[in-house]
Amino acid sequence: MDPTAPSPAGVNHAGDATAPTNTTVTLPPLTLRDVPRLPAALAASAAPVATNPISRHPYFHPPSTFYISPGDVSLRHAFFDLAAAAPSPLVAYRRAGPREGLGVDPARARAALVTCGGLCPGLNTVLRELVVGLQELYGVRDVFGVAAGYRGFYGADEDHVRLDPAAVDDWHKKGGTVLKTTRGGFDLNKIVDGIVARGYTQIYAIGGDGTMRGAVAIFQEFKRRGLNISITGIPKTVDNDIGIIDRSFGFQTAVEIAQQAIDAAHVEAVSAVNGVGLVKLMGRSTGHIALHATLSSRDVDCCLIPEVPFHLEGKGGLFEFLYERIKKKGHAVIVVAEGAGQELIPRTDDQKREQDESGNIVFLDVGPFLKSELSRWWKREHSNELLTVKYIDPTYMIRAVPANATDNLYCTLLAHSAIHGVMAGFTGFVPGPINGTYSYIPLEDIAVAKNPVDVNDHKWAWVRSVTNQPDFVKSQA
Repeated sequence: MDPTAPSPAGVNHAGDATAPTNTTVTLPPLTLRDVPRLPAALAASAAPVATNPISRHPYFHPPSTFYISPGDVSLRHAFFDLAAAAPSPLVAYRRAGPREGLGVDPARARAALVTCGGLCPGLNTVLRELVVGLQELYGVRDVFGVAAGYRGFYGADEDHVRLDPAAVDDWHKKGGTVLKTTRGGFDLNKIVDGIVARGYTQIYAIGGDGTMRGAVAIFQEFKRRGLNISITGIPKTVDNDIGIIDRSFGFQTAVEIAQQAIDAAHVEAVSAVNGVGLVKLMGRSTGHIALHATLSSRDVDCCLIPEVPFHLEGKGGLFEFLYERIKKKGHAVIVVAEGAGQELIPRTDDQKREQDESGNIVFLDVGPFLKSELSRWWKREHSNELLTVKYIDPTYMIRAVPANATDNLYCTLLAHSAIHGVMAGFTGFVPGPINGTYSYIPLEDIAVAKNPVDVNDHKWAWVRSVTNQPDFVKSQA
């Protein structure tokens, strides 16, 4: 039975079935997935440590509705099947934003900011806004940038740089990270010992899923030692592969720059006889950049992502499809995510075991592999016909650019949400938008949450409708 169907009491008495009706619906139980608090903040929950200094800020003049209520939450899912026999329990998170009462004293705060892992558009914007927000909103004077990733916490004095708004004023206009970054070097005891030795009370860790897993370990060690030090993670992955939150910062910039590479590949393809433009985009385990760039471009004939297997030769294979497309249009453009087709590339035993500094399996380069295999197949099957393949890999160009306007704004909101949460006394959390509402999610949830492309979703259907590509299911005959 559909619970949204109007009851007899709700039927319009004039008999107009097209008139709006009101129906009361009982939602399933709600589970609050709460974030931890500092021990001192828990002790002071009845009486805040301090009043939020934003109330005294000469330019803010916050209205009564400015501060987040202790009861404000956001729902994990924005839509529900009310007709389901057994609806799933609703999961909620604390709403992010400034609290009127603080759980820590800003005058005693000593903050450390660190960037870890690969580059991503927006890193410097997050750093800038953390520094500006800490000092100008909350009056925190001791703010330090930690160079060289997590290993910087047990590094030399020069790895700890005092920052202020003047020093970071133009950082948002720069690509990369001014603090410098590394992978690996995660020695938990050394890191926590270094944090304690330098008197840091707040840690802001900016990075991807590996960085978030490291932040979980640091949080657990803080708790084990009984330290009154807060840590928050700000999720960075240009691939947009972190789950729960709507998106990661830098992703929209990546799609924008990726489209420029696709435009160039299209020009190369249409300018050659039987031309093929091949673009490899970032996306180790997910194909979000490839998917969104394909939808934005409209020039792509085939989009290959890690979530959808494909084969090269034979009936229903990629090469057969490309040949037919080239015969029809005179050219073809292929977009492939770096993690797609990895199982097709021959590997030595050593290559199967090889890992990078973060412990990830090292991927082989699918772009040159596809170019080589396509050229070899064409020469064998269509030796009397020309083929020109132009390969473009914009990976490092995408990673290194400054954030665009949308990502710059997003980075600001993430940074401020992180600061507000730490000042409220929360720890072990990640700020991020869930269905457009900024929320606080436990670090341990983010560290394990994945965000694969849902190939049963409308977006992948849109890709198929734009490219008119088959599903590349291998014939069993």
